[in-house]
Amino acid sequence: MPDSKLHTGRRDLSIIALMYDTGARVQEIADLQVSDIRIKTPATIRLTGKGNKTRIIPLMPQTMDIVKGYMIDYELLDETKATKPLFSNRSSKKLTRAGLSYILNKYVVQARNVNRDLFPEKMSAHVLRHSKAMHLLQGGVNLIYIRDFLGHSSVTTTEIYAKSNPEIKRKAIEKASPKLLPKENFTAKEKEELSEWLKAVI
Repeated sequence: MPDSKLHTGRRDLSIIALMYDTGARVQEIADLQVSDIRIKTPATIRLTGKGNKTRIIPLMPQTMDIVKGYMIDYELLDETKATKPLFSNRSSKKLTRAGLSYILNKYVVQARNVNRDLFPEKMSAHVLRHSKAMHLLQGGVNLIYIRDFLGHSSVTTTEIYAKSNPEIKRKAIEKASPKLLPKENFTAKEKEELSEWLKAVI
């Protein structure tokens, strides 16, 4: 929904792309500095989470293209701007959690006007964080990696995503099934003959 023809639209698109791609908490996005972005391949971002713990997250090439375009627009590639906030308002002050939430919800309202069924009435950066976690899980990514990706202190917190997804449970059961079921000793022909005999008897 952001208008990429506008400076502010490109900034807002960068914010939303980073929220999803990194699965970051909204405060982690607010605290980003220019120096936290590595634009060279492989592109990464440094997030500072709870307890002042930092983690390095890889960025998808598409996301990096959006962010790099924004940084060129706002002249943030200069080394002298390394300690400046990555995202700022018109007063050149870093965007707050409330400001970031406002930007996200502004586009959610616009998106709901286009397709009401696809978007909930209330949306937050945390919804994007949950979505990213579920998509990583559905993609077969190990829970330990997802824990580190999200900045959880314990894998038990991350396990909530696995427990809430019936598709993950189904795949786990199917994977375990060959070990649980006894090995079949009948050939396909013997099975067919047995089936025909049962039909005749029953």
